[in-house]
Amino acid sequence: MPVYDEVPSLTGVGGNAQKGPAAFTTTHWSVVLQAQGESPAAQEALEKLCRTYWWPLYGYVRREGYGPEEAQDLTQGFFALLLERKDFDRTRREKGRLRSYLLTSLKNFLAKARRRELAVKRGEARALVPLEELLARERADLEPADTLSAERIYERRWALTLLEQVLARLGDEYRASGSGSAELFERLKLLLADEPGRPSQAQIAQGMSMSENAVKQAFYRLRHRYRLLLREEIAHTVAVPGDVEDELRHFIAVLQA
Repeated sequence: MPVYDEVPSLTGVGGNAQKGPAAFTTTHWSVVLQAQGESPAAQEALEKLCRTYWWPLYGYVRREGYGPEEAQDLTQGFFALLLERKDFDRTRREKGRLRSYLLTSLKNFLAKARRRELAVKRGEARALVPLEELLARERADLEPADTLSAERIYERRWALTLLEQVLARLGDEYRASGSGSAELFERLKLLLADEPGRPSQAQIAQGMSMSENAVKQAFYRLRHRYRLLLREEIAHTVAVPGDVEDELRHFIAVLQA
């Protein structure tokens, strides 16, 4: 196995992880709010955000007592209405945070659906996430749903989805850098989760034919880049820079609860 004692730094590779207003003005949610959905860029940003929130919102609907097919229809109908109306003025009441805005909007949508016995016909609205992907995630879902409220399921799935996106971006950067970095990433990412049974840095060093100090430095760089990407992903879902830190703290609290 090749020696990877000199691991190239990934900080700054493959993305815009800078802080400050210049970086923030290009986030998905701010594009949607500024353009009110009229531009192609705003439409693309909105669809990306809808795809991100499909699984958390679907989980909320399921916990509210709807069966899988009806929950799929309602979630799909909610997003179809959102894309059609592009009514985002109420986000100001939710402090400009997409997480809060979407949950409030979904609650209103479900209340109207119950009152009017609304049924969204299957196939009428555009599915933003392939149905097979949605069902696969539900089958693999190990959340103890019987002990979690609908809001708690939504919050947890929101945090897990953000985490998945960050790790996917980070993995892509390592794979693009080559020189065995993909394998190193798969081992180092296990250290990000503070769970029993994770390998030690010494074990990773032995398995990768690296010095323990090189692994320590590589993990430091990975953790630093991970934090930058996480902050960037969260910034995409708030309207003003001041909300990023609050959402980051909320993200951590949700995962630790």
